[in-house]
Amino acid sequence: MKKKPTLYIRRSCPWCREAMAFFSQHGIELDVRDVEASKQNMDRMVEVSEQGYVPTFEYGEFIVSDFSVDEFQDELEQHPEVRKELGIGDDED
Repeated sequence: MKKKPTLYIRRSCPWCREAMAFFSQHGIELDVRDVEASKQNMDRMVEVSEQGYVPTFEYGEFIVSDFSVDEFQDELEQHPEVRKELGIGDDED
């Protein structure tokens, strides 16, 4: 894996907790950034995703905004190289 993926969250967000559990289950280390705790985190998330909703996942040029785990997995299907780099195999769904 290249550098560590970034996950922008709000601690009170149930979709964020679900996303963090998904990544943990797959052994993916994240740089978790709470957008409520830091204006810099919010500004960066808006800069990379052009929106203000969480969870938002950033891994190089691969950005997934305002997603459920199912939606994230659908996006990964369109980017098999990212799926491979993250170590999320087809048999691990």
